[in-house]
Amino acid sequence: MTMFADDVHDLISSRSHLDRLESEAITIIREVTAGVDSPVLLFSGGKDSAVLLWLALKAFRPARVPFPVMHVDTGHNFPEVIEYRDALVAEHGLDLVVASVQRSIDEGRIPDPGPTGSRNRQQAVTLLDAIREHKFDAAFGGGRRDEDKARAKERILSFRDRRGAWEPRAQRPEPWNVLNPRINKGEHLRAFPLSNWTELDVWEYVAREQIPLPSIYFAHRREVVRRDGMLLAIGGPVVPEAGESVSVETVRYRTVGDMSCTGAVPSTAATHGEIIDEVAAARITERGATRADDQFSESAMEDRKREGYF
Repeated sequence: MTMFADDVHDLISSRSHLDRLESEAITIIREVTAGVDSPVLLFSGGKDSAVLLWLALKAFRPARVPFPVMHVDTGHNFPEVIEYRDALVAEHGLDLVVASVQRSIDEGRIPDPGPTGSRNRQQAVTLLDAIREHKFDAAFGGGRRDEDKARAKERILSFRDRRGAWEPRAQRPEPWNVLNPRINKGEHLRAFPLSNWTELDVWEYVAREQIPLPSIYFAHRREVVRRDGMLLAIGGPVVPEAGESVSVETVRYRTVGDMSCTGAVPSTAATHGEIIDEVAAARITERGATRADDQFSESAMEDRKREGYF
């Protein structure tokens, strides 16, 4: 049967937006894996890293994912996220590397912020130490294009020097989507297969693929305290301070991070469809709305990337 030009156009147009994003991401994962010696996938247990892992599983199916996943564990994680991480690793037979911020503190590599202080920014040292220890030369991350304005200065491949630092002015061109993962000895790169995705894309893909996520992403009742304009969950490093009152609210989380600096949002969205509607109506990114460490500095994320952060 002959296919006319209009038919070809209709066929191309019929490919969904999510199909195109999925195909691009899987191609990036395969191309980078083929071009480096020892990659690793950074896995926080959040929705973006869950989608990234799902894409990696698809990229190499029916074989196992040919690289480990690494969680930089601050010690201030939500218990639901750790349970989710361990269940997912067991289900798919993944190799898990846990890089401990507490170990970095114990070894004097970073200062101890105290039992209630945020450890979020300190992850960079722990991450870079783990990359050197395990000799990883590429790290897949779940950064999206709408996550933070610093992402506008990065490309799909983000090259880090021997100190692990990122220099925005030294970006390598990527003409016609051709990726060049070659690096010098002692350097490594970060690869972002979700570079063209948005938070809404992620949720629509999660719904379509039925990707399991930690329960905190869906509306639930939780004890919280209002601090610095955010609703922080009581538990772990978060304890009520003098003058603060604890209340039980119906909330959910738009992003996963340290309990000490990740706020909940009031929400009754308990299904994929309800969350998609909520995200579509949102006018503030999840980091801008719920992460204390990003609210107090316009260049917070870019500064941390220069230090070697994700």
